[in-house]
Amino acid sequence: MLLALILFYLFAPLRTNILLLGTDDAPERGSVGRTDTIILATVVPLKPYVGMLSIPRDLWVSVPGVGEQRINTAYFFAESQEPGAGSGAALQTIRDNFGVPVRYYTVIHMFGLASVVEALGGVDINLEAPIGGFPAGVHHLNGEEALRFVRERSSGDDFSRMVRAQILLSAMFRKALSPSYWMSLPQFIYSITQVIETNIPAWQWPRLLFALVRAFVFGIDSQTITREMVIPFQTSQGAQVLAPNWEAIKPLLRRMFGG
Repeated sequence: MLLALILFYLFAPLRTNILLLGTDDAPERGSVGRTDTIILATVVPLKPYVGMLSIPRDLWVSVPGVGEQRINTAYFFAESQEPGAGSGAALQTIRDNFGVPVRYYTVIHMFGLASVVEALGGVDINLEAPIGGFPAGVHHLNGEEALRFVRERSSGDDFSRMVRAQILLSAMFRKALSPSYWMSLPQFIYSITQVIETNIPAWQWPRLLFALVRAFVFGIDSQTITREMVIPFQTSQGAQVLAPNWEAIKPLLRRMFGG
């Protein structure tokens, strides 16, 4: 009976959706930043399936309590008015616009990303083409290099930035889940708890981590909202933003998140 309960807990076909947010806050800018990295993730342990959908920060959507705005401002406006409210506002914005039922979030403060990568002993990325100021090939990045890789702006746009964020995140997952690194996991776990905020309950973590370990073998479905799924335009205030083409986006949402 106990074994059956454990197996049900680990393999129950219950989908868990999580909103991953990377804020651009820094000590010199203050603690409230915009969410320049927005990834809607989903985990189905039974398959196993782990999917990550990157969303452009300049996507023009309806932000609850604000109106039409860039999607990366939902967290900023709410957090500025009431500390701790930003994550809930970002979740509601995703639910309202994307129609995906998501109630869990993880906020990663980007100024602390370097320390997390250092705790991993650096990460290896394999680039098929030049991106983020790095040539094609395999690169070992330390903490500062990883942060520079994600934030680099001069050689790419928001779409390039989304790809780089997924490349780095996948590299960190691979390193953390590699059996050769497990002896050093406590240091990594401690370092990451210093730079993230999350409402994922403790009972969820073992089944999510188990699914991630299996995804290490089966792979992660990394997707982005592409240029073909948006329509660039200029607002009346002169801002360059992206209107979502929902006819192109919704089939991808159905494939990744069901419904």
